[in-house]
Amino acid sequence: MAAPRLTLLWAVCLLPGHLALPLPEEAKSVSELQWDQAQHYLKRFYFHDTKTKDINSLVIKLKEMQKFFGLPMTGELNPHTIEIMKKPRCGVPDVAEYSLFPSSPKWTSRVITYRIVSYTSDLPHFVVDQIVAKALSMWSEQIPLDFKRVRFGTANIMIGFARGAHGDQYPFDGPGNTLAHAFAPGPGLGGDAHFDKDEYWTDGSSLGINFLVAATHELGHSLGLAHSSDPEAVMYPTYGNGDLLDFSLAEDDIKGIQRLYGKRNDLR
Repeated sequence: MAAPRLTLLWAVCLLPGHLALPLPEEAKSVSELQWDQAQHYLKRFYFHDTKTKDINSLVIKLKEMQKFFGLPMTGELNPHTIEIMKKPRCGVPDVAEYSLFPSSPKWTSRVITYRIVSYTSDLPHFVVDQIVAKALSMWSEQIPLDFKRVRFGTANIMIGFARGAHGDQYPFDGPGNTLAHAFAPGPGLGGDAHFDKDEYWTDGSSLGINFLVAATHELGHSLGLAHSSDPEAVMYPTYGNGDLLDFSLAEDDIKGIQRLYGKRNDLR
């Protein structure tokens, strides 16, 4: 059985190292560190092979990245492209024009159970409970699924906060890097959502990582959605600083989730 598909939320750890490719002439204004980081970024999110010495393959991957983010497809490592690469973001690879995982995994039961197994010290437990319920309700309002919280045993979606290595082979890396990750629907770890305890989580009333935004994004992955190239979508790869007072699913999110599960016909 294939391992569950993992998605990582809103962060990219761009590690310096030896350059896989020399700086091309058109990139002389770019530092070697920026060039190295760009290659790591493209390797992680666009499957660029850093072992190859073919500069053309790097240009192709840069154009793919620029196309996804709606940038001019120059194939050059310009300041705007570097700016996008530096934004906190999700670690799942970007696939333009697709809003679902390639195999379209989804839950087959109408009632999906969830359990919150651990908490952050940044927020009261009841606030975390309320935010998780609100995030799930945003999805449930659009599709014929209902979510039932359980307090013991194994649920379809296990939700918790952890730091460092926490039993799923994808250790967290401290504040400011990977914020969270989730698994697509399936057995075992499938559907589970984990949040980095080393981040500062908020309910939107103070500076920090807004847990509602993060939870809604991650639970979208738990339901089977991949990333959207629409900057207004909850499932957009990067963590934004938009108007959180009016935070809601975008049209692209709704179309994607309804493509998986259909529309909710009953009135609430």
